Amino acid sequence: MPNIQPFEGLRYNLAQVGNLSDVIAPPYDVISPQQQDELYAKHENNAVRLILAKMFPDDDEQNNRYTRTARALKDWKESGVLVKDSKPAIYVYHQLYTVDGQEYCRKGFMAGCEAVPFGAGMVFPHELTMSGPKLDRLMLTTACKTNFSQIFGLYPDADNEVQNLLEAAIIGVTPLEATDHLGVVSRMWIVDDPEVVSQVVKLMGPKPIFIADGHHRYETACNYRKQLAEQGELTSDHPANHVLMLCIAMEDPGLIVLPTHRLFPNVRAMSQEDLMGRVGEYFRVTTVGNGINSAHAAWGLIDKMNDQGTMALYTGKDGVWSLLSITDKGREKMDAVSEDHHPEWRQLGVAMLHRLVIDTLLELKGHERPNYVHQVAEVVETLKNEPETYPLAALVMPATVQLIQECSMVRERMPAKSTYFYPKPVTGFVFKSLE
Repeated sequence: MPNIQPFEGLRYNLAQVGNLSDVIAPPYDVISPQQQDELYAKHENNAVRLILAKMFPDDDEQNNRYTRTARALKDWKESGVLVKDSKPAIYVYHQLYTVDGQEYCRKGFMAGCEAVPFGAGMVFPHELTMSGPKLDRLMLTTACKTNFSQIFGLYPDADNEVQNLLEAAIIGVTPLEATDHLGVVSRMWIVDDPEVVSQVVKLMGPKPIFIADGHHRYETACNYRKQLAEQGELTSDHPANHVLMLCIAMEDPGLIVLPTHRLFPNVRAMSQEDLMGRVGEYFRVTTVGNGINSAHAAWGLIDKMNDQGTMALYTGKDGVWSLLSITDKGREKMDAVSEDHHPEWRQLGVAMLHRLVIDTLLELKGHERPNYVHQVAEVVETLKNEPETYPLAALVMPATVQLIQECSMVRERMPAKSTYFYPKPVTGFVFKSLE
């Protein structure tokens, strides 16, 4: 079972930094070089200097992005820019945002979660990880001995018991607040009442946690803990036993998963007729419309049908958007070509797209990495600007929270970019020291 603990948060001293909005940053892995420059210029203490410090041509073992981050962290602590809370606490965290004109409020809390390797406890992944990002984050953690960004975890709580308990504890309390570059408003409250904290820890005890975002950072926390153990430095109460985790109930009404659409570069051009000749035996294929702009109508149909087995493909040779709906024979074919995966994985729309349609029926296995975008408007714009680069595009349903849970429970890793939880939790509200 996951062991949740309160911790003494390391937080910005607003008397020194001023507006919290000036020092927050997105997660490191979504920050472009241009945005990195903008965040550097925004404030001398912006969190980007901790999570994604700049690299320079003359960097060496003694002076590099990790050593500079460690020095900055030390300076900020000594100068009072960052101050540690006096009591262990749980940090309630809300994000207010708008999608397609509808307002949402996603509610959760931040705490320390025991860093147990996947497969050895009740924390489950759904994505594959790569060695490069894990090495980068391990070097940063080793240099700074701090969790800067929270991992995003989901847990089941049909009655919303945990969050309701915390919401009652913050009634009438003024939150810390910041607005990010996308206009998303984040708010945080500190709950350090020992009785409330104890109840949250007890309620969370038997619940599994499913990583929504931050797989690399979670595995890094496990690797850092192992590293300390091998060095003989890990004690039973060492802060590195627990990693900074944002916990959100899977049933939270403010939790949504957005799609990630695909544009396939430099594959062979085909027409709708070519497409039907290859997939027509396994999918019902209907014409949505001619022209790139028909993507909006195609997505409207997919969204309305709300079926993982429905997707839309754009064939650049004739400029047609086609709606594909899998048939019973198509599902049998999917089972046959996916025997190396559990049935839960085979239900994923992104799995059907890549394994059945792209790799098998269109025989495009080994293609270049797709261009991933989240908005249909981005698909349209890219196809208009680079029609020869992207002869094929696909609109596909995101994995549902239920499918994420089902795949995670059977230890399946989903295809790349199966989920996009919006918005990203920001970095800068609270850090967790590992010293």
